[in-house]
Amino acid sequence: MRRAWLAVRSALVWTISLLHFGITVPVLIGLAIFLDPRKHDWLQRAFCRRIVFFAGAKLEVRRASDFDPQRTCIFIANHVNLFDPFVLYCAIPQLVRGWELESHFRIPVYGRLMKRFGNVPVPDVRRPSDLKRMWRKTRDAVDGGTSLIIFPEARRTRDGRVGQFQDGGFRVAQQLGLPIVPVSLVGSFQHHRTGHWMLRPAKITVYLHGTIETNGMSKEEVPALRERVRKIVAAPIEQRLRE
Repeated sequence: MRRAWLAVRSALVWTISLLHFGITVPVLIGLAIFLDPRKHDWLQRAFCRRIVFFAGAKLEVRRASDFDPQRTCIFIANHVNLFDPFVLYCAIPQLVRGWELESHFRIPVYGRLMKRFGNVPVPDVRRPSDLKRMWRKTRDAVDGGTSLIIFPEARRTRDGRVGQFQDGGFRVAQQLGLPIVPVSLVGSFQHHRTGHWMLRPAKITVYLHGTIETNGMSKEEVPALRERVRKIVAAPIEQRLRE
């Protein structure tokens, strides 16, 4: 009986969410054509809050005491499901964009929205010329005061645990001297699992951990930095899975 109720509820929630997405996104794209997205950031945040609300999730944000919302950073987060970017945009109190696979920019409607908002395309094929273009766009974004979200696992979890991190985002942080803020999404796996369509009522807690400085780090220190950040991100997630 409970599973049947969850199935009916999920179907209703998906319908409402898709209708909301289909109506709101063209408006945001239209605004981005004529206005700098910074001018209507409040509207984008309201859109993300409704996405999370309609999906049946409650959001809680826990910030470290040294978190500075005015400081341009690279936010390193675990990747659970397709709601992650919307959850993070609700939780991070500053202008932020993300690294996004270049193939996602070809998705109808969604891809145009990501392009207009200034997300940085990550090439699916890592040729030197493509990587240089990604590097240039990343530098332009942070030089303009835009923080970036990076999912270093490069894939969504299938078992709720945090996978191995790739080096790319850490190399960028080290070479640009940008601070890193590790981010843990706890409860997202209980809300929605990639590969399944069921949406369960859940509380998602976003932990914005203490800031890690990279200024002055050498490239030889990147692997240790990567593992340090992964342990910080994974700790509250592993605790939740043990409960």
